[in-house]
Parts: sequence; C-alpha cells; structure tokens
Amino acid sequence: MQGQAQQQAYDRGITIFSPDGRLYQVEYAREAVKRGTASIGVRTNDGVVLAVDKRVPSPLLEDSSVEKIHKADDHVGIASAGHVADARQLIDFARRQSQVNQLRYGEPIGVETLTKEVTDHIQQYTQVGGARPFGVALIVGGIDNGEPRLFETDPSGTPYEWKALAVGADRGELQNYLEENYDDEADLDGGIQLALDALASVNDGSLLPNEVGLATVDAETETFEQFDRDRIEDYLEENDLLDTGDDETADE
Repeated sequence: MQGQAQQQAYDRGITIFSPDGRLYQVEYAREAVKRGTASIGVRTNDGVVLAVDKRVPSPLLEDSSVEKIHKADDHVGIASAGHVADARQLIDFARRQSQVNQLRYGEPIGVETLTKEVTDHIQQYTQVGGARPFGVALIVGGIDNGEPRLFETDPSGTPYEWKALAVGADRGELQNYLEENYDDEADLDGGIQLALDALASVNDGSLLPNEVGLATVDAETETFEQFDRDRIEDYLEENDLLDTGDDETADE
C-alpha cells in the first residue's frame, strides 16, 4: 500500500521526479496527443506540406470550425494533434513571437528560432507547480532563406527536426508508411501525394474532402497557403483517394 501511495504522489506532481527519473504528467500529456486525430508534415525541395485528419464527429457540425492547421506567419504554418484549446494557446504565442521579431529586427523570424521559442514556453509548464503540461504536439513547417524546414514540438518542451513525420493517432503506422515511401527528390506535389496517401493508408484507403486539411509553404514564394475543400477534393480524385460513400456512413 505504501508503494502505491508513493506512486500516486509521483503521478500527481509535475515537479516531482519518480525514482526512475520520470515525470508522469508529461507522459500523460503525450497520451493526450496520441488520442488526437493525426497530423502529417512532409519536407520537400520545393517547400513544406501539412496534412491533417480533421474527423467530423457529427453531420450537424460545420467542418470549417474544426481547426487543425494554422498560419503562424506568412512563411510558417503549424499543424496540431491533441487538445485543440492547448494548440490555440501555443499558436497565439507563436504568432506574437513572430510579430515581436518582425518589429524588433525588421525581418521574418526563423523557423527553428520560432520552434525553440515555443518549446521553451512549453518546457516552463513541466517545472511549475499548480500548472499542467500542454497536451498537444505541433508540427511547425516553413521556409528559412529559401530552405524548407520542418519541426516537431513535444509536450516535454523538446524540439525535433524531421524530413517527414506524423503526430497523433496511428503515429506508428503513419511513420512507417512515411519512412518506406519518402523520396528526397520529391517536389511539392509529390509531398502532397505522400501525405494524403499516408492518411488514406489508415482510413481504409480513401478520404473525404471535408475531413482533410491541407496546406503548403512554397519555398520559392515563401508563402503559406491553405487549400479549400474543392481543391482538396481535386487532389483526392486525381490520386484515386476520394471516398465516394455517404458522409453519414463515413462519419460513423
């Protein structure tokens, strides 16, 4: 019983390490990320692709209100997996940091610099009593002086740089698919196809346009662009990924 009580104490306190050096609240935050719908980032020579599964739980819900891709700056986009409210707080923080950098230095913030500003903010919530870690992981994609960059933020406050990655539900399967099919020489359209193919691989091989989010940051123009439903439907149709079934059936 004493051992169980000690376990519960380590479980409750974000500022208390367990005897084996673990912070259980951070691990629980990672579990919250796993329960969120999947988001994918792909870095290509021509830019960065962000694709998300924004599953709509009810036909009465406006699909446009399910936000998983956000513009942080003209040259940076962010996709999230996990608690949406936590993601919005971090994205607002990222937007403020982008504006501060522009006003202070007269130039756009670097993608790596922005990611580390966000992860430093996340890390503070892993060592302060009375607060909890952010239950969300972000994929930060953008252009640094013409070079595409792609980063992940972890609930522990650790940044990672990737060529392609997935966060959220089915991460293991999606990551395996990306590792097997990633092409270093792919262009932006190839990155879009890879991201959509990966999402479809864990969704019975097809996707509904209203349940997919897609955005790119082009290396040449250094501009973030989010695709509308019609354009997503065109991409799905071109790649034989369009779900032709009833929406009600798919939503179940």
